Amino acid sequence: MGAVRIGRFSVLGTLGSGAHSSILHIRKASDSRDYALKVVPIDDEEDKKFLEQARHEFRVSQMLQHPNILKILCLEEQKNWFFKIKKASLLLEYVNGKPLDRMPILDAKRQIPIFVQIASALTHMHRRNVCHADLKPGNIMVGKNDKVKVIDFGLAWIKGEEKDRIQGTPEYIAPETARARVISEQTDIFNFGATMYRIVTMKLPPSAMPIEGIKMNEKIWTSLLKPVRELNPRAPEKLCDLIHACLAFDANRRPERMSDVHDHLEEMAGSLNGSAEEEALTEE
Repeated sequence: MGAVRIGRFSVLGTLGSGAHSSILHIRKASDSRDYALKVVPIDDEEDKKFLEQARHEFRVSQMLQHPNILKILCLEEQKNWFFKIKKASLLLEYVNGKPLDRMPILDAKRQIPIFVQIASALTHMHRRNVCHADLKPGNIMVGKNDKVKVIDFGLAWIKGEEKDRIQGTPEYIAPETARARVISEQTDIFNFGATMYRIVTMKLPPSAMPIEGIKMNEKIWTSLLKPVRELNPRAPEKLCDLIHACLAFDANRRPERMSDVHDHLEEMAGSLNGSAEEEALTEE
């Protein structure tokens, strides 16, 4: 049986699927370059929200240009005989890698450079007045040589615009998002802190979502949050401190800017490189 084709592309397989989309691995016939194709079916009126999300994701991507942010190359909307849109397709940059939460356990020498790249991508987004609003390990792809790509801008918020949909994974949602539907640079910092916590400890932080109708407060949430060092005694102290700073229940006690978080991580990465060079010289 021959390969399935979509226009000028051959379909090589399925990379994954979401709540209302599937992502195909495709190859362009003319130059044999690989891409990913996100296909969003629009079957009825209820599905129009997914069309708007695809349009939003494409619009956000066009505001961004960063080596650690996935490129969305084009959006195509397919109509039926009655001129109704039946499918939206996003042509994406292909990443030959895995989501961060499917990577094997990493030591600090690999974790911190990965975190530097994520923080760099988020810093760029914030400077372009965009908040990711759904950062988590599953939305971070790690390819060859630990090259990072932040993906999925379907829930991203452009500053100054109304935000209709507030959702996400409970353990990564900031307290003020759960409590008052707030999205900001500080909520992205919390999401990033929760992401680092998960990768360093292999555990999820407690959810800030209400429990059986009872709102989570700072005292309860803090008592449920186990210290990073307790779960991973080998984690560098400065990294543990930064993770807890990003996870402060009160947004005003988190780092003011993602660029500050990035600078701290770069400093740690530099220290790790210096230690590695010293070890190499000692061995010689």
